[in-house]
Amino acid sequence: MVFMDYQALYDEWLTSPCFDEATKAELRGISEEEKKDRFYMELEFGTAGLRGVIGAGLNRMNIYTVRKATQGLANYIIKAGEQKKGVAIAYDSRRMSPEFAKEAALCLAANGIKAYLFESLRPTPELSFAVRKLGCIAGIVVTASHNPPEYNGYKVYWEDGAQISEPIDGEIIAEVNSTDFADIKKISKEEAIEKGLYNVIGPDFDDLYINELKKNTLNPEAIKEAADSLKIVYTPLHGTGGRLAKKLFNELGYKNVHIVKEQEEPNGDFPTVSY
Repeated sequence: MVFMDYQALYDEWLTSPCFDEATKAELRGISEEEKKDRFYMELEFGTAGLRGVIGAGLNRMNIYTVRKATQGLANYIIKAGEQKKGVAIAYDSRRMSPEFAKEAALCLAANGIKAYLFESLRPTPELSFAVRKLGCIAGIVVTASHNPPEYNGYKVYWEDGAQISEPIDGEIIAEVNSTDFADIKKISKEEAIEKGLYNVIGPDFDDLYINELKKNTLNPEAIKEAADSLKIVYTPLHGTGGRLAKKLFNELGYKNVHIVKEQEEPNGDFPTVSY
């Protein structure tokens, strides 16, 4: 949605009680050109979800735009009568990913929808597995995929473990677009936990996922025959895959797996990746 009067929207963010003082302070320090870029349009909730530069404003990824997207998703789930199934949430190594994931979980909990949040970063396919394994109605992944470090994103998955598609995507988008920041429901983490609406998925779940992956091995005997001679080079590119990939390679019996050390640790700045 494109807005003609970006100044009015900017002023609203500076005066509204919906936004915290840190957000307002950031906005006071931006240039006129930056002001226009942040408020001339609303960060669009598309087919896959949200994606944009991190920062304060309507056209940015921040806790408020994440909450708004989650409130719209919650509204759709409630109208569908599926709130009892819950929503699984995962996130990657990007800047603000843990914070955005937590805000999504709390917004769902405030709407009476049980949230299952991974304790730390996990690869997107494990989120798909969690949605199906836990019998959730939906899943959320906080990630911006291949975009530069200043970006983050928010993708919605449905109960089949795949990204939302027609007609569900359009119906969720309509709910998000019709949600105002003042409409967003809130709850404390403590209250959400007490009500059983904020649940953490721990490392034991990784074993369930890896065991499922191992079932897809086409020829285990071939691995045994080639385990000593086959050489594998693997890099997680500062992302989420390293820990689980190493565990999986080891359990399948591969002997010569070489991890690119410079890119092994999660890092939202992606310091060794130029593009």
